[in-house]
Amino acid sequence: MQKDMIKVSVLYPNGGGKTFDMDYYCDQHVPMVLDTLGDAVKGATVEKGLQGGEPGSAATYQAIGNLYFETVDAFEAAFSPNASKIMGDLPNFTNIEPIIQVGQVAIDMT
Repeated sequence: MQKDMIKVSVLYPNGGGKTFDMDYYCDQHVPMVLDTLGDAVKGATVEKGLQGGEPGSAATYQAIGNLYFETVDAFEAAFSPNASKIMGDLPNFTNIEPIIQVGQVAIDMT
């Protein structure tokens, strides 16, 4: 991933009574999002929470999805007209209200 890309992170907090279907997310939701947003998306990753900072503690987030775009404008132009379709799929895999953060990639050593 090149420096100065925009990373849109969708974080799904862990907690009592919260559910998340990782198989549906990876096999259905993310491919639908990528197809819907098209060439505006320059890359994507999905993280599954394993544990928190303390050994044996619960993960802070059940999952984190990351999408990469060249600019904030590119993200907004792709997402805005498709927001209801994308957000409307959430009940199919989770009862968690996601936290969304848009950031600029300052360094990437992958």
